[in-house]
Amino acid sequence: MVKKVEETVSFLRGYVNNDPEILLILGSGLGNFAKIVENKTEISYNEIPNFPVSTVEGHEGKLIFGKLGKTHIVIMNGRFHYYEGYSLKQVVFPIYVLNSLGSKTLIVTNAAGGINRDFKPADLMIIKDHINLLGDNPLIGQKQLCKRFIDMTNAYNSNLIKLTKNVAKQKGISIKEGVYACLSGPSYETPAEINMLSIIGADAVGMSTVPEVIAARHCSMDVLGISCITNMAAGISDNLLSHEEVMQNAKKAGKNMNILLKNVIWGLNSESL
Repeated sequence: MVKKVEETVSFLRGYVNNDPEILLILGSGLGNFAKIVENKTEISYNEIPNFPVSTVEGHEGKLIFGKLGKTHIVIMNGRFHYYEGYSLKQVVFPIYVLNSLGSKTLIVTNAAGGINRDFKPADLMIIKDHINLLGDNPLIGQKQLCKRFIDMTNAYNSNLIKLTKNVAKQKGISIKEGVYACLSGPSYETPAEINMLSIIGADAVGMSTVPEVIAARHCSMDVLGISCITNMAAGISDNLLSHEEVMQNAKKAGKNMNILLKNVIWGLNSESL
């Protein structure tokens, strides 16, 4: 793992002149944010040594280095999922690479099913905590890159959450807050499973994010997570679930998500914070 990270970092340094301070992972249907980045350098995942390749519709499969205001950022326009057949070590490999390139903050987004009945499709939800129901952990067997045992009490940074709430208020964007549960997929959950998730405290459910957050905290990165509620989960509404609905509502919420992300990143660069 260490050797592969070093090899990939060495490759990327041939393309990158400035260390990216912030790593942003864009979830299903949320890739339009990449269009507002300046001074872009785009690299397809299939060109990067040791990188997996995105196989899901709505995940373009590119690393995008550039600037937003004064801040150097890197965007993963498309992520990797356990259900694609990758191991969790492969899923989180880019986290270690981009942290080694200089990223100290992770902003991670996803498409999620709404469990909380106060939510509706196209809502945005700040992730305040998560529940890992993958039955696996990306740190299993991992003892070289960072320390083995990590505290997850404050996995999602309180200052970043406060900043995001302030930005949402200033921009008139309604935003929820809740707990995100991660299951493996790719099948959507049954109504009975959603009922169970509600009982144990989940407000939204998806098939990503948690492995990356664990890896980011393994590297002592500060983390902000935002879910786009793209559908109501099984049994919450009468609609049958589909990836098409996910993509449609992600695009609908994309404008507010882009405003939120842009201003949060600008806020992180403010001397007043």
